[in-house]
Amino acid sequence: MHRSRVWLVAAIAAATVSLTAAHSPSPSQATSAPNPRLEQYKKNVGLEVDGMREDIQRMNDQVFSFGELGFQEFETTKYLTGILRKNGFTVQENLAGIPTAWMASWGSGKPVIAMGSDVDCIPQASQKPGVAWHEAIIEGAPGHGEGHNSGMPLQLAAALSVKKIMEQQHLPGTLKLWPGIAEELLGTKAYYVRAGAFKDVDVTLFAHVGANMQVGWGDSGGNGMVSVEYGFKGESAHAAGAPWRGRSALDAVELMDIGWNFRREHLRIQQRSHYVITNGGDQPNVVPPNASVWYYFRETDYDHIKEMWEIGNTMAKAATMMTNTEMSMRVLGSAWPGHFNKTVAETMHANIEAVGLPQWTEADQTLAKALQKELKVPEIGLATTINPLRGRESIPDDEKRGGGSDDIGDISWNVPTVTLNYPANMQAGPGHNWANAISMATPIAHKGVAYGAKVMALTVLDLVTRPELITQSWDYFNNVQMKDKKYIPLIRPEDKPAIWLNEQTMAKYRPEMKKYYYDPSKYKSYLDQLGIKYPTVRTTPSSPQQ
Repeated sequence: MHRSRVWLVAAIAAATVSLTAAHSPSPSQATSAPNPRLEQYKKNVGLEVDGMREDIQRMNDQVFSFGELGFQEFETTKYLTGILRKNGFTVQENLAGIPTAWMASWGSGKPVIAMGSDVDCIPQASQKPGVAWHEAIIEGAPGHGEGHNSGMPLQLAAALSVKKIMEQQHLPGTLKLWPGIAEELLGTKAYYVRAGAFKDVDVTLFAHVGANMQVGWGDSGGNGMVSVEYGFKGESAHAAGAPWRGRSALDAVELMDIGWNFRREHLRIQQRSHYVITNGGDQPNVVPPNASVWYYFRETDYDHIKEMWEIGNTMAKAATMMTNTEMSMRVLGSAWPGHFNKTVAETMHANIEAVGLPQWTEADQTLAKALQKELKVPEIGLATTINPLRGRESIPDDEKRGGGSDDIGDISWNVPTVTLNYPANMQAGPGHNWANAISMATPIAHKGVAYGAKVMALTVLDLVTRPELITQSWDYFNNVQMKDKKYIPLIRPEDKPAIWLNEQTMAKYRPEMKKYYYDPSKYKSYLDQLGIKYPTVRTTPSSPQQ
């Protein structure tokens, strides 16, 4: 997969500029002589990001207020693409046949830098921001209990700032922005790859919310997965009058689940598997003629994921034999475990050290410690020290103990990729939970996104002006990462994006949620619109967790 890259811009030696804190250069950059021109570009782009702080706050809070579940991010898509169009980007809609997916492009020539982040939210995670206990805006409604409202505002701020520098200095290169749609369902990025969305991309820079500023390289240590729904078909009957004439699809679901739970004891420790019954029948007095169960099968590599999937298929077939029912199966999502690029990670980490962490106020730390106390976890507050760059080419399986998945992994096996974690959240919540939404429309998130945007903008400038970094990143990709691997998508040729998911839930809650959409023309922040004092913390000993 070697690619030749002949650019109009001569190689410019690396130099990192202290925007908020001095740092020692990483070993890979220490041997490069400083270049005043790149240093000036970086100073200028830092000033551009600083000038966008109010825009960052508005974008972050606006997306937070939409609170849209995967595949239903229509307001978010309309809002973000509208900003990009106004700023000269060309927007391709309906990317990979997904109504809320898009790819926005600006510029021309090489390098092509793809900048993405997820935008969907979590079911039943509605939460008032800045309030250090569980208090929903709308009870039962979805909300950004993962912090996905912040990533695309970060990328827009970085891209629009870099765009100004590229225009002023006539720098060649192409910026592509795209959203991770339905990431919580692992629902789209493999389809992006299949549709060729990254075929001309040189480097992908991803962003995901975290509690510190960091990037890593090599084996992610996480799991890949396949998301499969099994449907069973039987025959209805009066459950009391003639149950012998029925064939219960729900019995098949329950027998499959029982079988899987017994088998789980004998699966590898690295696996994670979980399910929900999506259809358990209509009412007790009718033998359920159809029922379904939705599984996530997670493992450390493609072969082990496929093995778990086959076990699941065997369980489902066995359940049909026991209940005289029929079975169907559909794939709802998938993800490869990620592998991230060493060259790009080293470049980004040097910029992390240059930018540093936000200066947290007493109010910021008070909110963090109050939530940590509420959740009975260590009261350490917000991060004040940057972690060292970490990475390993390969982590042995016997050191892995399972974990989450992200479909950025599929992209990482097709183009050099890294993920920037930025400090917009607090080290407190369990993830996928109301607690993880508390900071996401507060000054904590606003600062974390702004600082992350600086890191992202500096890294884009490095890649645009230093063609040797692209060459080195592809050398690692081709000769290290891919030396004994081949990417085989877990989605099958007949599989299509599950764009119907979450439609009914959003139809139920959206009318009420619209009343709470952020109106920046009237309110400085979403906290102001909701009438929330920042921070709102308990003044008496905490009551039992709500």
